[in-house]
Amino acid sequence: MLAHRIRLAPTPGQCAYFARAAGTMRRVWNWALAESLHQIADQQHPNMMALKKRFNAIKYTHRDWLDNEGQPWLRTIHRDAHAQPFANLARAWSRYFKAMRESRPAYRRVFKKKGRCRDSFYVANDKLRLTGKVVVLPKVGQVVLREPLRWPGRIVSATVSREADHWFLAVLVDVPERVARLRRRGNGITGVDLGVSAAATLSNGEKIAGPRPLKAALRRLRIRDRRQSRKLKAAKDIARISGSIPKGVRLPVSANRTKGSLRLARLHARIARVRRDFLHKLTTRLCRENQMVVIEDLNVKGMLANARFARAIADVGFYEFRRQIAYKAQRYSNILALADRWYPSSKLCSSCGRRHGELGISERSWTCLHCNARHDRDVNAAVNLQRLATSALAAQSALPVASPATTLGTAVDIMLEVGGKVTLVRYEYGQQDGSGQEKNALALLRVFESIRSEER
Repeated sequence: MLAHRIRLAPTPGQCAYFARAAGTMRRVWNWALAESLHQIADQQHPNMMALKKRFNAIKYTHRDWLDNEGQPWLRTIHRDAHAQPFANLARAWSRYFKAMRESRPAYRRVFKKKGRCRDSFYVANDKLRLTGKVVVLPKVGQVVLREPLRWPGRIVSATVSREADHWFLAVLVDVPERVARLRRRGNGITGVDLGVSAAATLSNGEKIAGPRPLKAALRRLRIRDRRQSRKLKAAKDIARISGSIPKGVRLPVSANRTKGSLRLARLHARIARVRRDFLHKLTTRLCRENQMVVIEDLNVKGMLANARFARAIADVGFYEFRRQIAYKAQRYSNILALADRWYPSSKLCSSCGRRHGELGISERSWTCLHCNARHDRDVNAAVNLQRLATSALAAQSALPVASPATTLGTAVDIMLEVGGKVTLVRYEYGQQDGSGQEKNALALLRVFESIRSEER
């Protein structure tokens, strides 16, 4: 399953319909969520099918769903926009109760507010038709695309979404295997150490600096944000409101305030595009040039809790890097290795294997007290990550063994495709406690035996 996100070139009338359809999906979600919370309060399990039947019975007759003239305004919106929220909410409640059963952190669903959530709506695969640079959508007809659909295959679904003042069509396609698989250019092993000063440091010593788009645009972002705050304060003064806006009260929207919010949204969208473009190019390069990529299993949520480094870490996009490289590793038939987050990659000497003492964040280089080797902190971590995976795979693959061997007492997880699904070895072969490399090597042995049996 591959998705292609294509920018649309709609007319003003089509943009107005898209906004109404996104608002319909948001309002139906809020209605279904409120009703499901009532069910939970009555000691009942949320039943989305029953709620959908109730909604279908009242959506054209109840006064809450009629316009000022008493007409059912939902008839002007295609049914997919007000039917899909029930399926989405059912999946959300399933994830919530599953997390509760497994004693994992679980968070209830929240209501969607206009301007503070992603505007989008769903279109079923039998309700749209793609021909070149034109897509035919229900209720609006032909909409021009900026580029044709990239993937051949059966269209599964589509979603229309908004980013700033641009509308996009994300098409999910069931792609044939021969098209989904891509050919690699190299077969090496690369350790990647993510950081702030350099977005990625490779085990060959190369440091790749990130664009840091938020830092570059921070001054303009603050200026536009202050301008928008002044416009909002003026609107509150006109409405004679001090403090927070009461629930159900809408402020008068001026043309300048609308233009200011659009300028602010465009700047946020540009920052996200620059970051996304850099990460796509970096992850594609790593998967194309290597048969194995090794990264650390970083606790990104915990790192973002540090107020001093949160902005710089978020500007690099650690989680997005891991998400992209995980699915691209499947396409290039790569192996993605995840070093345990407690593995001391920066503190281990890559020359003698001895562990250094405490290493502060400001110490970018250090000297080993045993072999007097001088190490760059990031390069040393990337080399240790490479050797961690190389030594584990050396027994069953024809890969060269780096010297010296990886320090014992560390854990490594392998993510690879097994039957079309990316999984971690620790969840397939039992929880690892990180007490030794022998268990990891045994797990890797089983994985490679299964791969070779499939190839035969």
